Amino acid sequence: MVEDYRELVKPLAQRVLLCCKKSGDHESQVQKLSMHIRSAPTEPLHCIYTLSLAVVLQGTKQISIDNEILFCSAGQTMLTTFDLPLISHVTEASRHHPFVGMLVKLDYNLILQTAAELNLSKPAKQSVTKSISIHHIDAGLTDALSRLFSLEYDANLRDSLAPLIEKEIVIRLLQGPHAETLTRLAFEGSASSQIVKAVSWLKTNFMRPIEINELAERVHMSASSFRQHFKSTTGTSPLQYLKTLRLQEAREQMLINGLDANQASGVVGYESPSQFSREYSRLFGLPPQKDIQRLKLS
Repeated sequence: MVEDYRELVKPLAQRVLLCCKKSGDHESQVQKLSMHIRSAPTEPLHCIYTLSLAVVLQGTKQISIDNEILFCSAGQTMLTTFDLPLISHVTEASRHHPFVGMLVKLDYNLILQTAAELNLSKPAKQSVTKSISIHHIDAGLTDALSRLFSLEYDANLRDSLAPLIEKEIVIRLLQGPHAETLTRLAFEGSASSQIVKAVSWLKTNFMRPIEINELAERVHMSASSFRQHFKSTTGTSPLQYLKTLRLQEAREQMLINGLDANQASGVVGYESPSQFSREYSRLFGLPPQKDIQRLKLS
């Protein structure tokens, strides 16, 4: 059965390789679509996955989130419904058989609209669904992704057809194995919807001092309920999520803008450089200066 799923996506993998001849990340001419090629296994990378559908066409990727290890291999799809801090790396790839992946960014409003049009049943309030799900692809979704990728070569039809195919993809997700995860996101008033709002607010305000109780009040939840649902949907606590956002931003400031550790720690809201260094080392495995040196050499 596994071979069947791999065979299903093999033609699309070959087309992507013909289009993207070099290892790396390739933005498509089609908005919200990107292709990802790796010719060798990669080092574990701390990153944040947004609301999106990732499809592995060839090779294998490993994802670690809150001490849970997940694998996504050829013929499988991974849906992420929140901005999740996690560790990701390609584990199966070579020069002759590279890792090939596609990523489609999903639109929250389109999901809400489509769920309403389909008249889907509202999920039970007490049910808890994780914000990341991995399932085998099917022929219908493979065909839709193939047609979306084909618009890379058709500028005349790209703008008019891409939104229609994106909606088809959302419909297939809402009625396929990812349905439970995505349906929960679609219903305003559910705990997951409130966590989406909290995460969105955190992303733009993480540099300022934040009390978790204040954040719970913003989304009209009690502090205890907020912590419980945040943990169940993002895989981490609100405080750890906030720390990860700050440390990721500090890392980018040092790597891209040339800030030193003291400058970066202040930019992202740390009052104590020593605390920043300790938490940075705990997350990334090395002190700031050594980590940035490693990244520049890799």
